[in-house]
Parts: sequence; structure tokens; C-alpha cells
Amino acid sequence: MSVKLASRVAELKPSASIAAKKKVTELQAAGRQIIDFTIGEPDLDTPAHIIDAAVVAMRNGDTHYTATAGTPALRQAICAKLRRENGLVYTPDQIVVGCGAKQLIFEAFAATLDSGNEVVIPAPYWVSYPDMVALNGAKPVIIKCPESRGFKLKPDDLEKAITPKTRWLILNSPNNPTGAVYTREEMFELTTVLARHPHVWILTDDIYEHLMYDGHQHVNPLQVDEKLAARTLIINGLSKAYAMTGWRIGYAAGPKDLVDAIAKLLGQSTTCASSVSQAAAVAALDGDQSLVRQAATLYQSRRDRMVELLDGIPGLRVRAADGAFYLYPSVEGLIGRKTPAGKILETDLDVSLYLLDEANVAVLDGAAYGLSPYLRLSFAISSPAIEEGCARIRRACEALR
Repeated sequence: MSVKLASRVAELKPSASIAAKKKVTELQAAGRQIIDFTIGEPDLDTPAHIIDAAVVAMRNGDTHYTATAGTPALRQAICAKLRRENGLVYTPDQIVVGCGAKQLIFEAFAATLDSGNEVVIPAPYWVSYPDMVALNGAKPVIIKCPESRGFKLKPDDLEKAITPKTRWLILNSPNNPTGAVYTREEMFELTTVLARHPHVWILTDDIYEHLMYDGHQHVNPLQVDEKLAARTLIINGLSKAYAMTGWRIGYAAGPKDLVDAIAKLLGQSTTCASSVSQAAAVAALDGDQSLVRQAATLYQSRRDRMVELLDGIPGLRVRAADGAFYLYPSVEGLIGRKTPAGKILETDLDVSLYLLDEANVAVLDGAAYGLSPYLRLSFAISSPAIEEGCARIRRACEALR
């Protein structure tokens, strides 16, 4: 007799990126030589000084529960970071630390959403946003942001999407999966709309803020309109910039009553984030930031090479990302083509499966991110793997009829 699952769980889709990782791992275990472009994490190791701080913490007995909202040292380090890098002033009681940024986004929705509420989500979006919203009883309101508009939300579309039921707008810049970055002028246009709708809260997912290219600068809405601070929650973490995905440290900064509510939920689930990871996070935020800049420079060189290799492949159209570590090439030119086995490629999912079967290259389809027909390819992968993977994609595309 199987367990009867709650309807909200039964209807929940698995994370596309996690499912892809599982599939790649299984194929590699079976002996397939897969080039994995699905990776959503740095291929770099955590810097040595951060690891050293964790070792010291363990040897000093820093292995116990911490305050649910995070250690005083880490919350102070986060406040210092926000002031130093973003010009934003927060106090430690406005900071909450969680087991990754993902957990804090989920708990923010759990703390604020009721049945009938709506959350505006620009597409392409990170795969988990709509499911998190739906799992907490609300309705995801998806706004398509086409390539012709830079994959970015425009003020007129935002205005049309807002209703009396709107509770949140999610802004992710640099964006996963497109790498799109909002300029200060574009952010000002959005905050102007938001100023007219005081019931709408803003969740800013800034996890890729340090991965910027070609002189682009990260802009948070509060740097444009500080009056929105009373209804803005900043989400960030250590995973991408400091190559600390496995350490599971994220943080949120916002109004104290919302932060307290999130901490209350954490207290009934994980209790607190890892004490050792929090000690490492302090070293990351307070320490030498040159390694972060060096990583961004490395990713930019990989981006440039991947764009060069993909450009001109029959059926693909690629544009350079302004941030994050993904490309989002169009495969519109491949739709309708026939594989050597005689199958017609009807969707970007078909294209991704074809590349996996024919070329041993793993990519993610644009449908998972809310905008087709595209693929998401990560360049947080070694240069030799980029060279080989793109060569395989070219051969596979050239084999289509």
C-alpha cells in the first residue's frame, strides 16, 4: 500500500536542474562520457582561507547550534557587506541566515502567501520560483520577456500584470538562465511602477551579483528608490561568488517583522544553518575579495569562448550574457529538423534530448525556464569541456536534415 501524498506535493514538479544533474550522474556511472552543461555551480573549489576558517572553527568547538537567525558575527558581516558593496544600511536584527538562498525564498513565501495571492514572475525564470509560489497556495503570474526585449521585464508589462491580489514581484539580476542584467535606468522604470502599487512587495534574488561582465554593474532596486525598503526582501548567498554551494549558506535582508517571521519558520524546520559553514561565511565576506573578481574574469573568458564556438552552428542563435554563468541560445532554427534516426524535433526539450542521445552533451531546455525555444548552457565548466562539448553540439546540429 503506497502512502497517500498531500495534493500540493503530488502536483509539485521536480526541480529541472536537479533532475538533470541526477540523470547526468546516472549516465556517467553507466560509462557514458557526458559533457555536462547543466551545471549551476562553480567548478572552482572554495578558496583556501575560507576552508581554513572552517577548520579553525571546528577545532575551537564551534560545532553547536547557533541562533536561528544566524550567528552575531555572520549577521554583522552581512550588514558590513551590504553597506560596503551596495550602499545599503541594515542592522543585524534585519538579517536572517538560512541553508542556502533557496530555503529563504521558500520561507519568505511561506510567511506571506495565502490562497488567492499572486506573485509576478518574469520569464525566463529560475525553475523553482513558480513551484515555490504554488506550493504555498498562491498563483504564479508569468510575464514573458522575449529576447527582443533583452529578456527583461518592461514597465508597461509589469503595470498590466499587477492586480489587487499581487503580493510579490520577483526580480533576478543577473538572471538565471539568460544572464540579463538590469541597468540603473531600467530598474528606475520598474521602481516607478512599484511606487504606484504600495501593496506589492519586491523579492530581489541577487545571488549572481558578483558575476558581471563587460563593465556591467549590479543594481538593486533599493539603490534606485530607498523608500521601497519597507517592502523589499534582498536574497543573496555565498554559493556562486565564493564557490560554496555545498556549504549551504544564504541570507535575507529586509524589514524586521518579515525577517522574524522567516526565522520563526526556520526554528520549526532546520533550527539553524551549519555553525561551521557560518564561520566560513564570515571569512568569505570579511576576507580578500580579489578571488571573487578573478573568478568573474575567468568566467568571462569562458563565456567569450563558448559564444565564439556556438556562433555559426546551423540552427543556433547565441548572444553573450551580461552576467551569471549561463548562455541561453535560441534553437528556433532547429525546430522542424529531422534527426539521423528520423525523429522530428518539435520542441526545445526534443533538442536537448537529441543532444544527450546523439552527442553525449547535457543541456537544459528553455521550457523549464518558461520561455522556448531555447537551451541553457553553463560555462561554469572547464575550458577543455567547453571546447569538446561545443564541437559535439556542432556535429550533432550538422547531422540534422
